[in-house]
Amino acid sequence: MKLPFELDLKEKCAVVTGAGGVLCSDFAKAIAQCGAKVALLDINLDAVEKVAKEITDAGNTAIAIKANCLDKQSLIEAKETVDKEFGKCDILINGAGGNNPKATTANEYFDLEAYENPDKQDFFALSPDGFKFVFDLNVTAAFLTTQVFALDMAKSGYGNIINISSMNAFRPLTKIPAYSAAKAAVSNFTQWLAVHFANTGIRVNAIAPGFFVSNQNRALLFNPDGTPTARTDKILRGTPMNRFGEASELLGGLLFFLNDEASSFITGVVLPIDGGFSSYSGV
Repeated sequence: MKLPFELDLKEKCAVVTGAGGVLCSDFAKAIAQCGAKVALLDINLDAVEKVAKEITDAGNTAIAIKANCLDKQSLIEAKETVDKEFGKCDILINGAGGNNPKATTANEYFDLEAYENPDKQDFFALSPDGFKFVFDLNVTAAFLTTQVFALDMAKSGYGNIINISSMNAFRPLTKIPAYSAAKAAVSNFTQWLAVHFANTGIRVNAIAPGFFVSNQNRALLFNPDGTPTARTDKILRGTPMNRFGEASELLGGLLFFLNDEASSFITGVVLPIDGGFSSYSGV
């Protein structure tokens, strides 16, 4: 993997949740390439074992750990493994998150016919359990993981926490109310944590990706035959750079936040990496 610039993270231990996903697996690889020992946490053990093997095959250090970020005991057990293998966590990437079909509407705008059609999921048919699951997956997971791993950071006087927010946090996207609300909460939680830990040596920031193709959103962006959906057309019309981002284009922001010399006075920041989406009014 080609990194945007060199960064020495030797002697650091990093924990990355959601490390089996497209974006966070690249985060883990980049951090490991900088010399850190990386613990890959995910509920899908097969996915993180594959990523860990790629990291170790490249001559770097990583372990895969199955962990449920919505289960505090599971996280405590994961931390025990990290402590035993690598020592105290210095860097925490709260990358676990995602959306769920049960919290997604079929239409962008209210449609009485859709409301009366049981085959169409409109706003009033959304599952409370689905909405709560999406919120928990993005917000509660970050809360629990930070609770488990940040105490050692606070005691030691050093830590670097990076949360993964979204463009949804700035302006909610249609069809995905739970995910939009959850990512807004992630940004707010990032700022809260930054203030709370400001006297401990822990910095807390967030990256807010624009539109990147991942396993979670591929079906929304492309038809089965590979052609772009109508939603993709709207996204690209609203993105001045007129393309989706590449996962590698998030690494500059990630490594900048992890560079203690370059970003030593930066905490509580939510950094958009979005090809201009957040700046464009549509006219």
